[in-house]
Amino acid sequence: MTAIHRNSIVQEDKTYLENEIQEILRHKMIHSVYQPIISLKNGSLLGYEALTRGPHNHPLHSPLPLFTYADEAGQLYPLDRLAREKAIQGAFFASGKELLFINISAAILHDPQFVPGRTLELLEAQGMNPDRIVFEITERSSIEDFSMAKKLLMHYRNQGYRIAIDDAGAGYSSLQAIAELQPDFIKVDRSLVQGVQFHKTKEAILETFVSFAQKLNIEIIAEGIEHLDELLYLTRMGVHYGQGYLLGRPSLEGTELAPDLVNHIVQQRKIHDTAGSTWSIGDLIAPIGTFDCKALISEVANYFKKHVNAPGAVIVSKGVPVGLMMRERLFQQLAGQYGFSLFWNRTIDQVMDAQPLIVDQHMPVETVSQLATSRDINNLYDLVIITNEGKMAGASSIRSILECITNARMESAKVASPLTGLPGNIQIHRELNKRLMEKKRFSVIYADLDYFKWFNDRYGFQKGDQLIQYTADVIQQSIVVCGKPFDFVGHVGGDDFIAITSSWDAERLCKEIIRRFDQGVRLFYEGDDWCYVEDRGGNRIEANGVTISLSLIVCELADTVTLEQISQSSARLKKLSKGHRGSTVHCECLGLEHRASSGSE
Repeated sequence: MTAIHRNSIVQEDKTYLENEIQEILRHKMIHSVYQPIISLKNGSLLGYEALTRGPHNHPLHSPLPLFTYADEAGQLYPLDRLAREKAIQGAFFASGKELLFINISAAILHDPQFVPGRTLELLEAQGMNPDRIVFEITERSSIEDFSMAKKLLMHYRNQGYRIAIDDAGAGYSSLQAIAELQPDFIKVDRSLVQGVQFHKTKEAILETFVSFAQKLNIEIIAEGIEHLDELLYLTRMGVHYGQGYLLGRPSLEGTELAPDLVNHIVQQRKIHDTAGSTWSIGDLIAPIGTFDCKALISEVANYFKKHVNAPGAVIVSKGVPVGLMMRERLFQQLAGQYGFSLFWNRTIDQVMDAQPLIVDQHMPVETVSQLATSRDINNLYDLVIITNEGKMAGASSIRSILECITNARMESAKVASPLTGLPGNIQIHRELNKRLMEKKRFSVIYADLDYFKWFNDRYGFQKGDQLIQYTADVIQQSIVVCGKPFDFVGHVGGDDFIAITSSWDAERLCKEIIRRFDQGVRLFYEGDDWCYVEDRGGNRIEANGVTISLSLIVCELADTVTLEQISQSSARLKKLSKGHRGSTVHCECLGLEHRASSGSE
């Protein structure tokens, strides 16, 4: 076959598909399927992403060739408008509260007909409000004019629509798009999600996304979750939402998440939320007045007149909080012209704040503080509603929350390590005594660095301090990934650390510490490739650099174990570890008849 013949066939195929695009648009032969987006906090449903499909059993059924050939045929704008129309019209969940995520290409921002009027008409026909729509701007094509994009998207935002940056991490300008457009959601591309538990670089990038998203009050959605290990890992990292075949395939109807997956999410999230935290918001619960959502405004106003120190009241429906009425806001409503005649005999649900901050009693105070202070300035000092298993438990003021954090930090600063900020020896002894008094199984991990003096002498004290801080980070991150709620990390001093865990697989936690330490410590050598180190006597020892030695003491029956036994066991295991090359973990069980065992990485 000649090149001319091949080109002719290709051109014929292209012409055929472009004609098919025209036919599809003329007869509106596309439809949407909907893939669920799930909360990685409690397994609840956030909403659905609408995914466009062409005619069944057709070369353009898949969205990639469909939109590619539409672009080549100069029909991208009409196809995108039709896709939005079909996405809204096919939303089977229109009567609920779920969000609808609709994809729009960055190129579509140049469409002169890309205005909110038509979309709003479609929503009204479905009985939906703009605040349930999230426009996903795909990041696979570059946004060239950010000023124009910001102006257009601000117009949409003013109508109530929300914005997501799609495919973050896979395209041209993720960080610039996030910085310029200030989205409500960041959807992390599946290329970063798949196999994240095996790739240090992917893990570090995702941790960075989560960290700065928290500071900017943006929520992260991880796409392409297909395996349970990925789900568990992402949940422990603090990713907000997930999407993928494991959580639900694209469909024309709604699906419920399997109960076992919900349980996995709840348990793994507890590990993230409580890691390193002492106080929970439940410790600050204060009683507060409650009213049914159909109570008259006059009842609430009279309550505030009678209770002059009550800052607000919680509005409930069947014991579940659904709104908040702050004293000052209610009286402002009533103080306006005709305020009493307009509102006095109406129900409180007509004027209450229907989107207050509601948190579970087990949430750490620090986390609640971050959520509360990221609210709109008009709601900054509103009460925080606290629930117990979804039911009304009480409330807390911002003042109480900030006082708790301040006092906790002052107390911690008195006894914490100035270098790492971790609890020092006083808190370590308190924690060990507390565990022994609880008489439950727990494990103690002592960690110290091998050849740290050599490193300090070779690279200087500043680098040495950085290595100490890195080791503290490694242990804490490993606890988040492999530990349990209320696990503890302390800094004994120098290059010595301690971790106390209730995990039944503490050896796995030790291996994770070793894996992370060995992968990252090479960066501290400034490109040097060491084949030896020096011991404290200045003798050369064959080794590749600094390693970490772990002593694992498993307290099987804590009521038969003493602090002295733990200390003696740690000393024995430390001596064993120092006799082996490389990063190692040696284990011993207390409270049962046992023999010491050892293993190394």
